[in-house]
Amino acid sequence: MVNRTPLFEMHQQAGAKIVDFAGWDMPIHYGSQIEEHHKVRQDAGMFDVSHMVAIDAKGEQAQTFLRYVLANDVAKLQQPGKALYGCMLNQQGGIIDDLITYYVSPNYYRIVVNAGTRDKDIAWLTKQAQDFKVELSVRTDLAILAVQGPQARTKAMQVFDTKQQEAIAALKPFHFLVSEDWLIARTGYTGEDGLEMMLPATKVVDYWQKFIAAGISPCGLGARDTLRLEAGLNLYGSDMDEAITPFESNLAWTVALEPNDREFIGRAALEKQLQQGVRRSLVGLVLTERGVLRAHQKVVAEGIGEGEITSGTFSPTLGCAIALARVPANMSAHCQVEIRDKLLPVRVIKPPFVRNGKKVFE
Repeated sequence: MVNRTPLFEMHQQAGAKIVDFAGWDMPIHYGSQIEEHHKVRQDAGMFDVSHMVAIDAKGEQAQTFLRYVLANDVAKLQQPGKALYGCMLNQQGGIIDDLITYYVSPNYYRIVVNAGTRDKDIAWLTKQAQDFKVELSVRTDLAILAVQGPQARTKAMQVFDTKQQEAIAALKPFHFLVSEDWLIARTGYTGEDGLEMMLPATKVVDYWQKFIAAGISPCGLGARDTLRLEAGLNLYGSDMDEAITPFESNLAWTVALEPNDREFIGRAALEKQLQQGVRRSLVGLVLTERGVLRAHQKVVAEGIGEGEITSGTFSPTLGCAIALARVPANMSAHCQVEIRDKLLPVRVIKPPFVRNGKKVFE
């Protein structure tokens, strides 16, 4: 059975091309993926991401539980209203999912997990929660919208009252506010400023229309993918999975090994990997000739070894092909990619490629 978000009819009425994404009927674009991409980079665009799901963790051991199941340490969140990105690992240190944790109050946290892993995540968290005084609630009553772009906050604020506008204007990156039955966070997946908002599913159609009236363009998952790749952000299932650790995914910064007495799932495996030496890394590639970089193309560095592209696309902002690739840790700054039986030169860079609409590598 295919799932649909509360905005499915809005997408149809807008002429969206609908595709199956992780078992959900979702808009890939509304006519032009390229135009939607540029809209977010230059102005403001809006994404329906209600196929993702929020899970509330409440109880006296909510923090203790999340400190055990996540590699990043939610104890870093000293004040309610702050958010933290991190990974949930298996015992081998592989990534079950990447997610954001929101600190609502001392005994109340919310996490948002990916659509393609939601059932697996819920089962894993439910199993781990049995040993803690914590109650998990899957918030299927909520919809999730992402409004992104340099004008996103300015335009989105128009639909709120004066008090809410002031609160949104004051939000710092990776902070959020709770207003009645909304959670509004200054986070995103595009490399631009913006907001991600959780609200009752019963209200989302009304607010989708209000945001459009405020000059925010609907955008599909196609543009979301090119935007996140330009921003050097990983896609679960492509750039990381349960066989890949954060150290091999350019996510070492999300692993909190201090304090060293905190036990979390996967810690022992990660420490062993560090002791033995991390042999693979995730890097950015820029094609220096005409062509398109795609997932699973071979990356070759003479005298060093081979790797593989995990995500690749044509960058609308840069006008060239870019990719993320998992390669030997000592890969040189220049290597080659095999495209249609030909080896073409690529530059190796540290992601991101684009931030705040601008090229960020030399």
